[in-house]
Amino acid sequence: MGENGGAKCHQQLACTPASVSIELSHAHKLQEAFECYDDDGRAKRTGTLWTASAHIVTAVIGSGVLSLAWAIAQLGWVAGPVVMLLFSFVTYYTSTLLADCYRSGDPIAGKRNYNYTDAVHAYLGEFAQLSLQNASPWLNLLAFSSGGLKVKLCGFIQYANLFGVAIGYTIASSISMMAIKRSNCFHERGHENPCHASSNPYMIMFGVAEIFLSQIPDFDQIWWLSIVAAVMSFTYSSIGLALGIVQVIANKGFKGSLTGISIGAVSPTQKIWRSLQALGDIAFAYSFSLILIEIQDTIKAPPPSEAKVMKKASVVSIAVTTFFYMLCGCMGYAAFGDGAPGNLLTGFGFYNPYWLLDIANAAIVVHLVGAYQVFCQPLFAFVEKWAVQTWPDSAFITKEVSVPLTPTKRFRLSLFRLVWRSTFVVLTTVISMLLPFFNDVVALLGALGFWPLTVYFPVEMYIVQKRIPRSSLRWVCLQMLSLGCLLITIAAAVGSVAGIVTDLKVYHPFKTSS
Repeated sequence: MGENGGAKCHQQLACTPASVSIELSHAHKLQEAFECYDDDGRAKRTGTLWTASAHIVTAVIGSGVLSLAWAIAQLGWVAGPVVMLLFSFVTYYTSTLLADCYRSGDPIAGKRNYNYTDAVHAYLGEFAQLSLQNASPWLNLLAFSSGGLKVKLCGFIQYANLFGVAIGYTIASSISMMAIKRSNCFHERGHENPCHASSNPYMIMFGVAEIFLSQIPDFDQIWWLSIVAAVMSFTYSSIGLALGIVQVIANKGFKGSLTGISIGAVSPTQKIWRSLQALGDIAFAYSFSLILIEIQDTIKAPPPSEAKVMKKASVVSIAVTTFFYMLCGCMGYAAFGDGAPGNLLTGFGFYNPYWLLDIANAAIVVHLVGAYQVFCQPLFAFVEKWAVQTWPDSAFITKEVSVPLTPTKRFRLSLFRLVWRSTFVVLTTVISMLLPFFNDVVALLGALGFWPLTVYFPVEMYIVQKRIPRSSLRWVCLQMLSLGCLLITIAAAVGSVAGIVTDLKVYHPFKTSS
């Protein structure tokens, strides 16, 4: 537990013998259990509206905000803001549907679903009444246990997407660190002169930091990291916005056009691919549904219900992020027009003040360090839970060593956690070094995760939960929403793959860039 209430509870438990003294009354035992444990027997959750909002902001206002000026440049002044508002509305609406799926049955006392796949299994599993313990451990690993095709699909997409996000954030962090070095180089030598730099050392530095932070055992213990990351996200977004406003004033007007980058500046085929890729960039900028249930599982028990708190956190976070997105994306496009860089603060649309750019890029790195953990902790927990269920008698997997940090605090070190999580970070770092295509990777991640995790599964679970009759007006409207988002996902994925193929034609791994 990361907050005062949890710490106090643990102190109380530490002072009380494992077998509670026989002198304690039965009422006292019940009171102690109520104060220290939730209805599922797990340690008391202490998350609030603000910690949940911090997790969401950390997940949502990520590196994606920096590509929005480029995305709007492809779509223009009309379609760009409209698409952004559309994605924000769809994300908010489906997040409210998903929040109601945290508990099965009664919204106050129903069985908790600890992650996204559990929720899908509870509502859409073809054989939801069967116990996971009766299934093969290898099927459990892939979330294939008795849940049917939908549960299998959800498990694969969610965890593959989390793996991809880790790669995308490693790439983005190295670009920002490299931008600091190049910014200082340009300041000393002038931006007409080339400043060569390789992203590989910076990716390795980021990976080393994540190896240490990944040893934090549980999602609810990284609340402080999310708050720091959220502050950093507002810092660099505000700097990008301010620099855009200054550039607009220097230009003495707004740049850009109603329809975006014109044919001639790019070929008709490029215009299509880039417009589709822009859809993926915007979709990625709103992606947090894949960890919504995990965030909700950190919120303290009702009253009010976890669903109500999560819905409030979603509306607050999405409203704030949309406001920042509209300002940053539109001001970036107004400042640079069709020439808006793919990454507003690292594409060197700005060169001065160089120190302010350094602060902004440093804030990006700090934010991404936290965001990496927010997205990867659910994946870590999934694999570790499967390993414990599969080899319950293995000391390597189940044993934890208590390491004293201070006279009153101890850290639970697991050898399996150390090896597995370190291996994961190393793997994502190596892949990032081979595929440093920021815009295209961001767009592909957004495309692959948007429809299934943000729209399809929440809609399907809502239909089952509310018992909406097939072919009724509400059912038809929900299916039309899902179909429309599917078409957007396919289009964005096609555009992103086309961009990656183009990049691969000219890219040479492990070489420096100027």
